[in-house]
Amino acid sequence: MTEFLKIESVAKRFGDFAAINGVSLTLPADRLTAIIGPNGAGKTTLINLATGALFPDSGTMHFKGEAITRLPIHRRIHKGLSRSFQIMNIFARLSVLQNILVPVLSRRGRAGMPFSKMEREQEAVTEARRILGEIGLLDEQNDPAGELSHGDQRLLELGIAIAPAPELCFLDEPSSGLTPVERARVLDLIRKLSAARHTTFVIVEHDMDVVFSLADWIVVMNRGQVLAEGPPAEIRENRAVREIYLGEELTA
Repeated sequence: MTEFLKIESVAKRFGDFAAINGVSLTLPADRLTAIIGPNGAGKTTLINLATGALFPDSGTMHFKGEAITRLPIHRRIHKGLSRSFQIMNIFARLSVLQNILVPVLSRRGRAGMPFSKMEREQEAVTEARRILGEIGLLDEQNDPAGELSHGDQRLLELGIAIAPAPELCFLDEPSSGLTPVERARVLDLIRKLSAARHTTFVIVEHDMDVVFSLADWIVVMNRGQVLAEGPPAEIRENRAVREIYLGEELTA
């Protein structure tokens, strides 16, 4: 497997609280990885550090062999890193199509006035509609994004995350707040996108059903550190992991 993201001895503190405490982790290409752990384990902070929302206090990060430790978010996006958010992050007043056009046009260097003279941007519109077709929202392209159901908004957010054509995409709790039917749609879409687009996905999840049905590799965090990592069967039987989850979800 090709090494994509390498995190070495990264630490991040908020006052006296060590959110990330000396984490070293390698994420290869073409492997769907899940990051799990109890609340406060440092999962979302780790995503924020990897994608540039936060800078580490110490340690280094490399993406495809290039140092990105201090790179701002937009430069990481251009290099092939993307993410979705735990809290819904769409443009509610824009149409569904416009939500996808924003990152598509940005990747094409036209972020300044994204919706001016759209007749000149037919290639971008065609690409955005193709993405909407992939996520199953083409029929809703002209609807205001804020009027979509919660499940469809999650699908749209996933479309926004893949619109920059990332090589590595972090998804922060993609099944959060979804019904079982909506969750099944999102999981099936992630599987299809992972195979069809050759995008490497890393998901952060609390739902163990999602994790064990989707991931090829699981990283377990606890108190800002990596407690264990390995294939799902190995993690399921790990004594330390079972202890932090009280054995409830992992033995189901």
